[in-house]
Amino acid sequence: MKPKVLFLCTGNSARSQMAEGLLRAMAGEHFETFSAGTEPKGRILPEVQQAMRDVGIDISNQWSKSVMEYLGKQVFAHVITVCADAEDNCPAVFLNMGTHDHWPFEDPAKFDDASRLESTRRVLGQIGERLRLWLIQQDITPKAVRW
Repeated sequence: MKPKVLFLCTGNSARSQMAEGLLRAMAGEHFETFSAGTEPKGRILPEVQQAMRDVGIDISNQWSKSVMEYLGKQVFAHVITVCADAEDNCPAVFLNMGTHDHWPFEDPAKFDDASRLESTRRVLGQIGERLRLWLIQQDITPKAVRW
């Protein structure tokens, strides 16, 4: 059975969705990948979907969901928070599962409309690079993804 990885942010509309899609593309044969939010927005930002399509990753089967959907139903080997709010507000049960990492990234939902796509692409690259390094630490050679 593959270890499960949960990426957490506040709205589950950007950062955690990108991390979920990237990890699936880079090492999906090694992990079951999930994402959730402490206060889900109910949708993925269009700019996030576009940025992911631009690097050849389809996240159209992903959706914005609450961390509470997993409470008592899933055990995660890795829980990775990607924003300070999720780090502060995540139910402690998840932060005490397996290994817990905190990788704070800027929130694309807070970027102004004119620069949101460009800024989302920048955050996507940062998440991709952090995941690449994390996979190497796990002794996994990540598949190449251009971001």
